[in-house]
Amino acid sequence: MTDHNHEYERSRNFCTTREAANRLGIALRTAQVWVDNGILEAWKTDGGHRRISLASVERLVRRMEESPPPPIVVSGVEQNAGNRLRVLVVEDDNVLLKLYRMRIAGWNLPIDITTASNGCEGLILIGREQPDLMISDLRMPGIDGYQMIRTLTASPFREGMEIVIVSGLSKEQIADHGGLPAGVQLLPKPVPFNELRLIAESLLARRAALVHD
Repeated sequence: MTDHNHEYERSRNFCTTREAANRLGIALRTAQVWVDNGILEAWKTDGGHRRISLASVERLVRRMEESPPPPIVVSGVEQNAGNRLRVLVVEDDNVLLKLYRMRIAGWNLPIDITTASNGCEGLILIGREQPDLMISDLRMPGIDGYQMIRTLTASPFREGMEIVIVSGLSKEQIADHGGLPAGVQLLPKPVPFNELRLIAESLLARRAALVHD
């Protein structure tokens, strides 16, 4: 098969980046970030235009419909959604994820929490939910915490988002993997929930101050 015919066969099952973004209900920039990180399968034409596999778009649509569930509201107090803190927890240990939900619910703060089990799901949720605070492990299957936060550092989603890494790795072990980007906090396991609560309260207080200025 010639290159021309090969491209034609592929093109019958492709869409543009904008079409993929519309199908997924995400921003164009989010779709571009997902392409750059392999979440969406894509290639470039001879003219330099992105072409995205329809099959990969449909797989992702199904994945987003099946999981994760809508944000879990962990405060019983009804408040304006704009005043709530959106928190994303990325952790591959399901037991630990349940503990995060339970402990954060016990803070009785205006927080909406979503969870992801790896960096790929984390990037998807960041594009959809645009969290104010992300709490993440480093060692995870697929796209791990290192790759996820390095991707975020080079994307517009990093702006305004606090990132806290909670890991059992030592600083030396993390340094061996290239370290963490500037501005990313590192806390040790077992999960220091009291420190995480202080961070959440600080973010809420900062938001309240901006509202009243």
